[in-house]
Parts: sequence; C-alpha cells; structure tokens
Amino acid sequence: MHKAIPRFRQVHLDFHTSEHIPGVGSEFDPDEFAETLKNAHVNSINLFARGHHGYIYYNTLKFPERRHPHLTCNLLKDQIDACHARDIRTPIYITVQWDHFTALRHPEWLVVNEFGAPVTSATSGQTSSIYEPGFYHFLCLNSPYLEFLKALTLEVLETLPCDGTWFDIVQATDCSCQYCRAGMLAEGLDPANRAHRLMYGRSVLHQFKQMMTGLVRKYHRDCVIFYNAGHIGPGIKDSLNTYSQLELESLPSGGWGYLHFPVTVRYARTLGPDCVGMTGKFHTSWGDFHSFKNRAALEFECFQMLSLNAKCSIGDQLHPNGKICKHTYELIGSVYSQVAQKEAWCVDAEPVVEIAALTPEEFIDTSQGSSLPKPIMGLTRMLQEGRYQFDIIDSDHDFSRYRLLILPDEIPLSPALAHKIEVYLTGGGAIIASHHSGLNPEKTAFASDLFGISLKGDAPFNPDFLLPDEIIGQGLNHTEYVMYLRGLEIEAWDDSEILAQTILPYFNRTYMHFCSHRHTPSSGIAGYPGIVRNKRVIYFAHPVFAQYQACSPPWCKRLVLNALALLLPDPLVQVEEPSSIIATLNEQRNLKRYVLHLLHYIPERRNDAFDVIEDVIPLFNLNLSVKAAHKIREIYCAPQMTPIRFVEKNDRVEFSLPELNGHQMVVLAYDH
Repeated sequence: MHKAIPRFRQVHLDFHTSEHIPGVGSEFDPDEFAETLKNAHVNSINLFARGHHGYIYYNTLKFPERRHPHLTCNLLKDQIDACHARDIRTPIYITVQWDHFTALRHPEWLVVNEFGAPVTSATSGQTSSIYEPGFYHFLCLNSPYLEFLKALTLEVLETLPCDGTWFDIVQATDCSCQYCRAGMLAEGLDPANRAHRLMYGRSVLHQFKQMMTGLVRKYHRDCVIFYNAGHIGPGIKDSLNTYSQLELESLPSGGWGYLHFPVTVRYARTLGPDCVGMTGKFHTSWGDFHSFKNRAALEFECFQMLSLNAKCSIGDQLHPNGKICKHTYELIGSVYSQVAQKEAWCVDAEPVVEIAALTPEEFIDTSQGSSLPKPIMGLTRMLQEGRYQFDIIDSDHDFSRYRLLILPDEIPLSPALAHKIEVYLTGGGAIIASHHSGLNPEKTAFASDLFGISLKGDAPFNPDFLLPDEIIGQGLNHTEYVMYLRGLEIEAWDDSEILAQTILPYFNRTYMHFCSHRHTPSSGIAGYPGIVRNKRVIYFAHPVFAQYQACSPPWCKRLVLNALALLLPDPLVQVEEPSSIIATLNEQRNLKRYVLHLLHYIPERRNDAFDVIEDVIPLFNLNLSVKAAHKIREIYCAPQMTPIRFVEKNDRVEFSLPELNGHQMVVLAYDH
C-alpha cells in the first residue's frame, strides 16, 4: 500500500452546479480564492473536475459536450495553479456513481433492481419517481459507463497537476441490469438470488478500485487516493490496498449524528492508513447554501478529530459564480487557526488504549441500510462517558494488545473465534459479553465454556427486572430495575457467581391481561440469572448496549461500568464528573510524551431534526489521574505551555486542571 500523508487542515469544496445556472465562474478571482484559503489556514482543498450533475469544470478536449455550458473560465486549472502558488494541496474530485448528465442519456447504464427500476439506494434496491428532483440514480460500474470513467480520469491525470484523486459515491450495488445479469451467469451465479447479486456487486466494486488505483499510480506515485461511500466499516478491508488514507464523511447535522464519527474512527484507525474526519460548515448538510454552523460546534467536531487521531476536513460549496464566501472562511479560519496551533501535539500520535470492542458490523447484514448497529453506539456512549480508552475492532485483530474485550449484544462465535477468545482469556485477558454475544452462529447454545452458563432460550417475560447484588450494584439502590428489552433465559453453572438475579413481573402485557399504561410491575418472584461472573468473564443476559442507545437507562450504564471496574480496577484515565467530559489519551513516542485530550461540548436537541452545539460551558479545577507506563518528568497544558503540578502514587500521576474551556490538551512528558 502506498503511503501518502494527508494534511491536517482540509476543505472539501463541493461544486455540483446545474446547467440552468448562467455565468458559472464569472466572478472567480484566483488570487482572492487562494488568499482567502491561506488566510483561513487551509492547506489542502478538494477541487472538482466533475460533479453530480455530470458537468466538467476544466477545458476538456476529450469530452467538450460535458463541459458546463455556462462555464466562463478554466476553473479547475486556475484554482489549482493559485493554490499551488501558496503551498495548498489540491486533490481532484471525480463523481463516480451519480452523474445526471449520463443517467439521462444512457438509462441502460443505470443500476436497476429486480423489477427493472432504476435505484436510488445502492444495496437495498429502493427507487424513486423520475420526477423527483435530484441526481441520485446510481450508474453501474459493470456497464460501458466504466470506459468513460477511465477516459475521464486519464485526461485529468495527463493534463492537470494532481495531488490526489477523490472518487465519490463508490458503493457495491445490488444490480440486475443486463450487464450484471450476463456477468453473473458467466461466473455461475444466479441473478435471481439476492445474495449472489450482492456478492457480484462487491466483486465489481473491488475490481473497479484496483483498476483505478493502478491507473492513478502509473502517473502519480505520491498523490492521495480515496473512494468515498459515506462510511468506513469492515467491508472496506478487501480493497484497503487501493486507499492512501481513510476519510470519514460524518456531518453530525447531515444525518450522521454526533455518534457516527467516534464509533467509525475508533475502528478505522486500527486498519493502518491515516484517517481524516470530514464535517461541514453547513447548518444542516451538503448543498445548504448561505448557512453557517455554530462556531462551537465546528470547534468540537475538529478538535474531536484531533483527539481521535484524525486530520480535519470541512465541507463547503462554492457558489456557481465562483466567488469564495469570505464569511465562511472567517468561520473556518477561526477554527483552523487553533488546529494549526495544536498540530504539533497530534503529529504521529497513537491512541493509548486498554479495551477493545468487537463491532457487530462484521456479523450483521448491512445491505438494507447504512445505520450503525445500536449495540456499538450504546457501547461507545457508555465508555466515553466512563472515560475508558478503547478501540473498535473486528475478529481479525490481535486481541492480545488489549486488557479487556467487550462483545456487545450481537457477536456470534464461530469455532475459530471461540478458540481465539479462549486463548486470549488464558493469556490474562478479561471479557464482558451481553445477550446473543457468545452464542454459536445458530444461537442454539453458548460456543464456549468460558462463560460458565447454559442457554435455555429467550426470556419468557419482557420486560423483566434486575436485582443486582452489592458488588455489581455499587452506586445503585438495592432494588429492582426494569430491563426494557427482552433478554435470554440462562442457567449459571455451579462454579459461576450470580451478580444479579432477574425478578419476574406478574405477567406479560397482552390484551387479555395488562396493568397500567406501560408494563406490569414486579411480582417479587425470582426468575433466572441476569448477570453472571465466571472468573474473568462477566455476562449480561440482556442487550444492555442496545438498550442504552435506545433510551439511556442510567442503571444500565452503572451496571456495565461496575463490571468494568471489577475486571479493570486501574483504568488508564480517571476524570471526575461531569460525564459530559470526553477524555482520550494519545502518545507521541518519538517525542516521549503522552497527550491527554479533554473536551467539554454538549450537543443539545433544539429542533426536530438534529443536535446542535452553541454554548461552551467552562469547567474549573478538575481532578485527573493517569496510569503511565513511564516515569513522568513534567506536565503542562498545550499549546499554552502552562506547567501543572502533579504527584505520583504507585504507577499513577494525579493532578488538577485549573480550567477546561471547550478543548484542552494536557501533555505528560517522560525521559525514557
């Protein structure tokens, strides 16, 4: 895999411009454009060769019919030259599967579902009326459209200075077009079988990426290459060698939400390539002209990227007339000026982690949608609120790097994975598992003896209640707590310890017998085990992580955090309340220092659609403790360089941070 280093302060400059708008680029001033970027501390910007409308924004010789009909200048070339004169990189954007110009003229090249209708969702086969506004019908990469894409990319590589290629809308498709049907039959696959279509679609996508990366590398060995699908997950691994970096499109107000990025980057950063986080300057999402994100929100989104080992990219869209918006870049510059000051403590930083969570994405069918699995979302919320340091991994990763492994709700164990986990546990590891995690793929029995329990079936009551003992229930009242989602009925073995017993309701709620508005109360009768410990394994019978994502019962989080405390009594980082503080620990080994990032921004639901961040609420005199593998020489705030007094107790350092105002880096330097 080629190693290209992305920069820290990027802009992704959309330019999807209708053919019905006149004077495209008429007010573009190359010096004003590039100087505005430079003054905003931008050092890399994705610029458009061709957008979703299908039009080209440079002086093309191969495809003059596709040059935007109202383009008044050689826009892309002029943008590149002006930026290069100021040491601003300019990766070139090329749309792939959305191209309205082509879709209108070559409907036979469109992805179609099993009913022959063009689709607007690549894998689920959903479609929409041809009269709906938008360019969202997918083009098939197995059709003659591929030859056009190759020719266009070749022209870009041969005629324009190229710091990189940024291919957008690149997804495996469930396609039943004539070309895919013929291709499947030639490979002995059944086009009528959806599983075969998805398999073939993944193969087509893999071949496309390999071909395009090979093409780019013939011309440029040092440029960046990325294929965007709006999400990075385990499905990317078979073509990872075609990427120079991983960019995580994740606009919190644009449908991704504030949890998507931390979940996704904690997985992506384990794969090898550098990561770039992408948010937007928009109040909502892409194409939201003349809107501006709250500065506090943009700060949080960028500073969280730094804290989780990613570079920053902010999405914008250039007005069709080509004039850059100074107010947008005043906003971006106000954040990127701070990023520039913080970079020195982020270069080559690696996460210091103690926990790994297996991602359910590896084990579930994601073909019907792109939403993250609820268990991994709830887990991320819990662990962030508990300030634990963790990665999200798949079953191919090296488990021995982690002190504790979490299997959230839906992690089936094949014989090979069960053996791998048993080896990990024998080597001194610890495990927390919940609900279906630990069962064999058929969900008929537990796949390993390490859990110390047997499966009897689904719990007969829903909801039921947990009565935790004083150990797992520390910090909770000694009473019953409702568990809203149905658990499993299990039986604990003789040498296992029951940490919480279920208590049964009088009956399940049906039309024949019900009580009050919601669910039946406790009958006081003990049922089956709810939380069981077998040495260094703790198992929850309920889907506690999905439940926390659903409605955040504080007792669910407290029970999980107490289980963590039992198995991991000396966590890397300890921070006093409030739980809204996010803490991440990194290490710059070459500079012999740890960097502790602390963030305190609170997203609020002030509207029907998405969370916003407007106010930064400072905190004062926070007490912190870090478990350090090296003897700490000094502690200071960065980039302010303000020293902090500390004391050492056993293998920990304790100190107080005078003020946390949004984001603060605390540096713990060591000699060896």
